[in-house]
Amino acid sequence: MSTQNSGSDVPVRRVDRILAFTALTLAALSVICFFAIIIGSAMGMNQTAFGEGVWPLVAAIPLWGLPLAFILIITLLVMSFVRKGRAASRS
Repeated sequence: MSTQNSGSDVPVRRVDRILAFTALTLAALSVICFFAIIIGSAMGMNQTAFGEGVWPLVAAIPLWGLPLAFILIITLLVMSFVRKGRAASRS
């Protein structure tokens, strides 16, 4: 059982919420696009069909979105640890 008072917790800042929701959105969109590529391949689309229309964008989102979401989550964790460390040193 925790002995800390919940009132002494460090409040969540707006930038933390923005980072969290952006990382979650990017990761979810990347997974959806990944499954769209798998489903498109299973439906018999050939390799040249993935080079036309919206498919290059669908293929690029997992390529760039997942690493960017990972970087955002690491940034969020570092900012949280620093903020909590500063709050603990003030108390």
